[in-house]
Amino acid sequence: MITITDVKKAFNGSQVLKGISTVFRTGETNLIIGQSGSGKTVLLKTLLGIHSPDSGTIDFDGRIYADLSKDERRELRTEIGMVFQGSALFDSMTVAENVAFPLRMFTTKSRAEINERVDVVLQRVNLIDAHKKLPSEISGGMQKRVAIARAIVNNPKYLFCDEPNSGLDPNTAILIDNLIQEITKEYNITTVINTHDMNSVMEIGENIVFLKNGIKEWQGDKSQIFVTDNKAVTDFVYSSNLFKKVREANLKG
Repeated sequence: MITITDVKKAFNGSQVLKGISTVFRTGETNLIIGQSGSGKTVLLKTLLGIHSPDSGTIDFDGRIYADLSKDERRELRTEIGMVFQGSALFDSMTVAENVAFPLRMFTTKSRAEINERVDVVLQRVNLIDAHKKLPSEISGGMQKRVAIARAIVNNPKYLFCDEPNSGLDPNTAILIDNLIQEITKEYNITTVINTHDMNSVMEIGENIVFLKNGIKEWQGDKSQIFVTDNKAVTDFVYSSNLFKKVREANLKG
């Protein structure tokens, strides 16, 4: 569980995060949504330790990040997996080498142990025969699955995903959403997903934090988001013609 209390962050005098407090629960898919410029990317980077909050606290299961020593922060980072927007795979490495990279960087496992673990996670994401392929030789959806395998290879307690469906067709995006949710529950991970994809909200939005102008405007789940009276949320959710028609149909029904 990650508990955020009154977190604020400014850049060059411009306040981006304006006192955000929330809880991201373990074993659930926690989504951060909002318009561009709402602060969701800054919040994600602050959770990752890339930005330091100007005030407030970030608590990882009883560990306040700001209070940790350098060694304790290093240890915490080994418990974090990250799925980057665009996958961010190493072009010159094979699929297996990409997945093995965190183990080679952060553990003292033997080559045999690393290979065994790589086999396990690639099988988990249904990429049994892709070990020797380069990223350029596989589809975008397969690249996302490699990125997920790499993110979970070191058995993280916390999984962060930045726009994991970016560039994918709707069917593949749903498969990736479902895979992330399955892994979250299977390994009891605290998963935080930064997204603007309403299909993801509908599929896996178990705990949704909606940001607007650096403020937590609303929090709820995927069933509540479609019936809330919060105007900022409804303007965001029903910004497309498709979802406007869904809303009209719900109101008539």
